[in-house]
Amino acid sequence: MGEHEEEWAALMRRGNAGDDGAYRQLLRAVTPILRAVARRGLARAGQPVDQSEDIVQDTLLAVHLKRHTWDPEALFSPWLFAIARNKLIDALRRRGRRVFGNIDDFAETIASEPVAETVPASELIAHVQGLPGRQRDVLQSITLESVSIKATAKKFAMSEGAVRVALHRGLTNLAAKLRKE
Repeated sequence: MGEHEEEWAALMRRGNAGDDGAYRQLLRAVTPILRAVARRGLARAGQPVDQSEDIVQDTLLAVHLKRHTWDPEALFSPWLFAIARNKLIDALRRRGRRVFGNIDDFAETIASEPVAETVPASELIAHVQGLPGRQRDVLQSITLESVSIKATAKKFAMSEGAVRVALHRGLTNLAAKLRKE
């Protein structure tokens, strides 16, 4: 990337000074590099690389919207790659942690018969009842009553973040109790 640094910085300076041709030339020059960065980042995260073009477009848009923040005395590529990295992270967060695999690879290990419930429902309910107050209330509201996080937050006068924390802690405590048995 260092070989292009001076050229890219000069194009960015000219683009920021109003030279639309230089700015278009810069975007055309960095696009293949951004595409490779996005594909490599998705592959490292175990995600399909076919979504890399969305990340490239998000990055180019962010470069355009934030180009006034680039310091003409600073290096250009660290600024550009910081934006690209942040857009990649944003895209990965939106996707969540998903692992993609071919189901045929696991056909022999997947049970053909449904697995019997290992914890009777009455015992599970008793464990839920034994949770601390807010955790119990939130867990019951969301899992048993199928109330949304937003509605649960309103119901208990909590923020949505606090509901998510209580839900996570409740599920963690419930799992710990079930593992002990």
